Amino acid sequence: MDAREQDAAAPAPRVLLDALGATVVGQRDVLSALVYALIADGHALLEGPPGLAKTLSCRALAGAVSGSFKRVQFTPDLLPSDIVGTRVFDQRTATFATAFGPIFANIVLADEINRAPAKVQSALLEGMQERQVTIGPETHRLPDPFLVMATMNPLDAEGTYALPLAQMDRFLMKVLVTYPDAGEELDILARFGGEPPALPQNVVAQSDVVRWRHGARAVHVESRLARYAVDLVAATRERSAYVERGASPRATLALVALARARAFVEGRAFVMPDDMKALAPAVLRHRIAFTYRVATDAVDQDELVAALIAAVHVP
Repeated sequence: MDAREQDAAAPAPRVLLDALGATVVGQRDVLSALVYALIADGHALLEGPPGLAKTLSCRALAGAVSGSFKRVQFTPDLLPSDIVGTRVFDQRTATFATAFGPIFANIVLADEINRAPAKVQSALLEGMQERQVTIGPETHRLPDPFLVMATMNPLDAEGTYALPLAQMDRFLMKVLVTYPDAGEELDILARFGGEPPALPQNVVAQSDVVRWRHGARAVHVESRLARYAVDLVAATRERSAYVERGASPRATLALVALARARAFVEGRAFVMPDDMKALAPAVLRHRIAFTYRVATDAVDQDELVAALIAAVHVP
């Protein structure tokens, strides 16, 4: 079987999305965002109140792609070695051995990431950006695929640390997780009110994810749409009473990569303006530094981002 026949026989990303939807009730936008991030080879930040299936979504995704999953509960007393690992001295052999931390997994859930101090955040930065970590004198590559999914609780700010902008910029997207409607909550009660359902397992192989990534990178982006992505990010850099600093070029790269992933999941070989417009809020909302007037004037940050996006001409 040649490469073309293998690609034809490989499962489509929609199979993975349907498997996640069979486990997690509702939250279709969140599940789609996680699949887009997986295909675009980036990390996702989920913000929402407790109990909205953020952890379940991450566990289901790890099981469905035949990958390893590790969950780290971030707390103020967490140490960098609790994330990346440490060197342990073996007295019998008089040598050092490396004990690997939970970051060595295909999918890592950083639960309540804003509760850890700066040292832990910096330890996580190398892994997110370079896909490697340094333990003592040695540098170790992380598994491929490697995806960090972090959660934040917007309702409880006590005992939290503001994430530095450099850390936020490493996340491909920030997704807001909202409450389900009444119908979805009834489905949640029916599905999870008794014996917990089994998570999807081995729906696709890790080789399929790698193949999807190559396919998504081949999705065509017309020159006018490339300019549209640049204009969307540039709109965040215009100084105003509420915006102090805009998004970096990394946001432009993230927007195009996610738009390609979205088009690939939908079976298209080209990006449409709706792909970029739909994903722009998730790409931009965490990369903009707002002024103090946003808080004093009680201005909704997402409404500001939506207004910036709406002001850019759509090709």
